Amino acid sequence: MRSPSGWNFANVWEAAAHAIPDADALVHGDRRTSWRELNERANSLGNALVAAGTVRQDKVAHYLHNRPEFLESLFGIWKAGLVPVNTNYRYGDDELVYLWANADVVAVVFQGEFSTTIERIASRVPMIRVWLWVDDGSSPCPAWAIPYESVARSPATAGPSPDLRSGDDLYLLYTGGTTGMPKGVMWRQDDLFRVLNATAKVRFPEDATLDQVAAMLERPGPVLLPACPLMHGTGAFAAFAALSSGGCVVTLTSQRFDTIELLDTVERERVQSIAIVGDAFAKPVLRALDTEPDRWDISSLRIITSSGVVWSAASKAGLLRHNQRLLLVDLLGSSEAIGMASDIATSDQPISSTAQFRLSDQTKVVTADGTFVEPGSSEIGMVARRGHMPLGYYKDDAKTAATFRMIGGERYSIPGDFARVNADGTLTLLGRGSLCINTGGEKVFPEEVEEVLKTHPEVLDAIVVGVPDDRFGEAVVAVVELTADGVDEAALIDHVKARLARYKSPKRVIVVDSIARAENGKLDYNRWQRWASYRLLPSAERDQADAPGPSPVR
Repeated sequence: MRSPSGWNFANVWEAAAHAIPDADALVHGDRRTSWRELNERANSLGNALVAAGTVRQDKVAHYLHNRPEFLESLFGIWKAGLVPVNTNYRYGDDELVYLWANADVVAVVFQGEFSTTIERIASRVPMIRVWLWVDDGSSPCPAWAIPYESVARSPATAGPSPDLRSGDDLYLLYTGGTTGMPKGVMWRQDDLFRVLNATAKVRFPEDATLDQVAAMLERPGPVLLPACPLMHGTGAFAAFAALSSGGCVVTLTSQRFDTIELLDTVERERVQSIAIVGDAFAKPVLRALDTEPDRWDISSLRIITSSGVVWSAASKAGLLRHNQRLLLVDLLGSSEAIGMASDIATSDQPISSTAQFRLSDQTKVVTADGTFVEPGSSEIGMVARRGHMPLGYYKDDAKTAATFRMIGGERYSIPGDFARVNADGTLTLLGRGSLCINTGGEKVFPEEVEEVLKTHPEVLDAIVVGVPDDRFGEAVVAVVELTADGVDEAALIDHVKARLARYKSPKRVIVVDSIARAENGKLDYNRWQRWASYRLLPSAERDQADAPGPSPVR
């Protein structure tokens, strides 16, 4: 039976392990883990965490790249009634200390390469009692840590008592957003499961028992490759949904996105679904396919799903040329609100304009005073989703109240994405309000300008920021990565002016070698705003100012 409080991922994954024990659950290079092995190893890890003195809903952090230990330890954490906490492995010392202290972490599963970092900060996080070291070949296990593999291989006929779990158990997803310190989004497992189950390969009835779940998982489910990091919501949610359908999660062995490995793996493992984050992933894949169209057999691929950043219409059209059976799903969502809107592209229907979505039944666009935006009104509002959603932000009532609001007697999650509702009911995404540039009293959403710049044939990537300006308060400045040298700044500015209101066009365009997106495809707007502001100072002022870091400019 299910817990009276609702769905719990550990219960469903155990049902899958009993239903299809010999099927692959995890694949990483030559390493394969069956559902039986995954369940047994998770039992051992859960038992070890309980034996170490953890109590129900204690927090356990992951500090790992994409690899099998990420998901099998998460399974063990959930079995023990504990709370997994994601950790961005790009964070510096102070950010790590802040996150783990804010989340009340008592144990960390970490990759060997991060041992030196942990040694520097361990005295600043004294509440962490257990360090589980995952061998990545970089260095021996430190004396202060426990070898992960020795724990996972410990014989375990059974895991922690199922009484430790419930649908009320949390998944704590820390998100840095675009500004400010990381904040922990608190998802009840029951709410998160129901949201993901609504679009999963295997969809369980809301009142299904675990016996019924097992019966529905009589054959292996989808083969998913999360190209984006499991430490972020896009990759994690895709993996949770695949495993909950009795599927297999395939992870890449490279610690940076490797297009060749991805396509080789798709062909070798007959991958059916890929999770990406917009053009940062789609464009390199498309370039490789265009360059060597006969090298890879990607006929097994049925779905590519993107979320988190804009995925351009041009990239979608290009991918469909290489596999006409693809379903390209562009999701508008966030850590706080999954599935606010979507756009689905196929080879037999027109591709929507970039950043245009169809609202879900649970989603509205709302103004600051709580009024719903009428289609075709040209009014700008924020995207708001009702239904199953997080409880709020961990230990932050003020941010919770600002994001999760009651409108018309219903609770909505409003993460801050601004949009217009077109006359046909579709949504045109403008961008995050926290990034909005105020230039001469006019509001400019960077993402809108970025997408226009990227339609220029010589622009590979772009970021738009506001820099201080004596006349306008802020000036719109673009930083671009080009496919070739010699593109004139004025030509790029004119390219934007021809497609958007003139006040939205960049005053300056700076060319750099790389926009330096993170592994999740997102951009550090604060860093680039500081860099562009410094770069555009008069030379005399620049000589007296503190440089914001190594110059990436050509």
